[in-house]
Amino acid sequence: MIDRTQLLALAAKYGTPLYVYDGDMVVDRYRALFDYIPYRKLRIHYALKANYNPALLGLLRDAGAQLDAVSPGEVALALRLGFAPERIIYTANNMTDAELDRVAATGVLVNIDSLSRLEKFARAYPGREVCLRFNPDVVDGDSKMTMTAGALTKFGILLDDVEKAKEIVRRGGLRVVGLHSHTGSGLQHDESVYASMKNLMAIATPANFPGLRFMDFGGGFKVAYRPDDHAPDYRALGDGIVKLFTGFCRAYGSELELHFEPGKYMVAEAGKLLVEVNTIKENRSRRIAGCNSGFPQLIRPVLYGAYHAIENLSNPDGGEFVYDVCGNICETGDRFAEERSLPEIREGDILAIGNAGAYCYSMGGIYNLRTMPAEVVLAGGRVISYRPRKSDDEMVTELLAGEGEVR
Repeated sequence: MIDRTQLLALAAKYGTPLYVYDGDMVVDRYRALFDYIPYRKLRIHYALKANYNPALLGLLRDAGAQLDAVSPGEVALALRLGFAPERIIYTANNMTDAELDRVAATGVLVNIDSLSRLEKFARAYPGREVCLRFNPDVVDGDSKMTMTAGALTKFGILLDDVEKAKEIVRRGGLRVVGLHSHTGSGLQHDESVYASMKNLMAIATPANFPGLRFMDFGGGFKVAYRPDDHAPDYRALGDGIVKLFTGFCRAYGSELELHFEPGKYMVAEAGKLLVEVNTIKENRSRRIAGCNSGFPQLIRPVLYGAYHAIENLSNPDGGEFVYDVCGNICETGDRFAEERSLPEIREGDILAIGNAGAYCYSMGGIYNLRTMPAEVVLAGGRVISYRPRKSDDEMVTELLAGEGEVR
């Protein structure tokens, strides 16, 4: 981990708000999965949507990682960074014809999650290889907003519709090379992983899909966010996965590739958002620490009610007080933490918001016309990438670029 002294030095050099990423940790997390899940034909597709920082992607590219992309933009970025098309799977939801055409032209494998889109794909690209995403009918995750299976989700072909999917495949002469499912983000129970695998494997018979090359069971491995959270025993989970999948392959008659698509697991704990406190306010029953960032720059607390640990880097040994750590956006819900016990916070102190590597910068925006923070990536004990924050003038120039005459 990047220590407190380093973080303060980075804040002083690059200013705040500032995202800081530990690239070594990201690569270590990727490599650890091959130890936890000891299967010879394991493939790890990093979920690019979690964090698309180019320097982190470069480190993962060099480590051998593959990618899960969910938009044509993500595919374009991956290709520009040197990922070969065969290292990418495209798993978009509610894709348009134009989006499908752009991705299909690159040679990237398309993963389709509706009968409607499968029909269109079969007509436009008869004979092509394809992956099918099914709804595994297992509900789990750390928020109802990120549970991606079961009766209330928009994702995946129903398991009950396997015969309909097969008929579309037959008419289009498609070659189904992979089956895919994804249960949710931050899975709370190991049994959910096993149950999801079993449900997908139940339809993955040689009679239904004789030419399979791989099975992809998505991501969602839990990361500890709260102090009392515990990450799963990844080694025990991996042993269970391998046992289950090895038995399936024996019955299928072929040793298939085993794919997973972790995002949060690989990058969440490797990132911190550094902010500076500019206001201390007593508001009757609440002590407010106001800082120079806001929820558009780290939206998970207001969007999901997510917990992110906060450190006072400047005064770690101060007496404990209870604070609402608030941002600079004109909404009451603009809080990174509510009634949080922290070492005394003073104006000018630097706070580090933890677990900020996943779904933080990548979900950010410029609401209130405040530009996104700068980013730095460290690897091998040094800064390998610095992406500066845009100035207000640069942001406004971009907004006005190409504006025609107003009539």
